[in-house]
Amino acid sequence: MGILKTVLMILFAMDCIALTAIVLMQEGKSAGLGTISGIADTYWGQNKGRSMEGALEKSTKFLAILFIVLAAVLNLKVFG
Repeated sequence: MGILKTVLMILFAMDCIALTAIVLMQEGKSAGLGTISGIADTYWGQNKGRSMEGALEKSTKFLAILFIVLAAVLNLKVFG
């Protein structure tokens, strides 16, 4: 069990670093203030999922879920 815990701890640390880096790479929500005047229907507004920002959001969601799962698994009493 000691090797498994060590591997999970390393994955957890790498996930923390990657999650921090990806969150810092994202633009702030204040950059999207053009939606107030109706500019959201531009090419970039319609295809956000295919852009770099969309990929960063998907990566953030995946890494956040992995973070929660790894934190829960590492907190189990199995590793004592």
